[in-house]
Order: sequence, then C-alpha cells, then structure tokens
Amino acid sequence: MEKKRKSLLGVYTIAIAAFFLTGFLLLVVFGAMSYRSAVAVQESNNMNRQLLSYLVTSAGSGRDGTITKSGSDILMIADGDTGYGLMIYARDGRLLEEYTKITDAPVPDPANASEIGETEIFTIEEEGERLYRITTDAGSMLLFRGGSQ
Repeated sequence: MEKKRKSLLGVYTIAIAAFFLTGFLLLVVFGAMSYRSAVAVQESNNMNRQLLSYLVTSAGSGRDGTITKSGSDILMIADGDTGYGLMIYARDGRLLEEYTKITDAPVPDPANASEIGETEIFTIEEEGERLYRITTDAGSMLLFRGGSQ
C-alpha cells in the first residue's frame, strides 16, 4: 500500500511539472507571435512615415516658385537656377525620382530613376493658389509651392 502511494505521488509530481512546462512553452510561443506582430506593424508605420518624410524633405530643397506639377501626376522640384531638378512620379507600384533637365513636358524614364518606396497611389491636386495636396498609400500632405506673394 505504501509503495502504491509513492508511485501515485511520483505520477502527480511529473504531471504537475509537465503542466507547468507546457504553460511556460505556450507563454513563450504566444509572446513571440505578439512580438512578431508588433514589429510588423512598426515596420509598416516606418515605411509610411519614410515615404511622406522623403517627399517633404525633397520639396523643402526647392526654392521659392520652383515646385510645379507637370503632366498628370509628375512633381517637378527645380534645383535652383541650374535648369535641372527632381522629377518624382509613380510607375508600376513604385514611387520614383529622377534627376533630369527641367522642361515643360518632361518624359519620365524609369530605367534612369531611383526608387523612393512602394505606393499604388500617387496623386497631385491643386488645393489653392499655392498649395498642392499629394496623396500616396501612406496618406496625404499639403505642399506649399512657394513663389511671390
């Protein structure tokens, strides 16, 4: 009888240890899944902010009156009085920039462009006399064109 009690006590001890071990393993697995999800959301937010921040920074490099819309959705940012500047446009789900000669009818050449980021939407709308609203997958922003008052 005494031997049987010791045998059952050993089984209970092993069962409780297995129960706690299983609980700890599940806690680690669920924690890792939560962490992976949080990191994915953070990376997505960083990409969204990066795209809009780049557009703001590029537009800020232009001087008064040198930011124009060309064609349907091409943003032209002149590089001072050099006659050259950045042409920013979207092709095939990518936002591209190209340093080129500023003309009235620019012709984008994606082969010579650098990729800024991924976006399915890139629209430029005139909001007022000197404002553009630029919209991408990451959101929209207002861009002051500058110029004389």
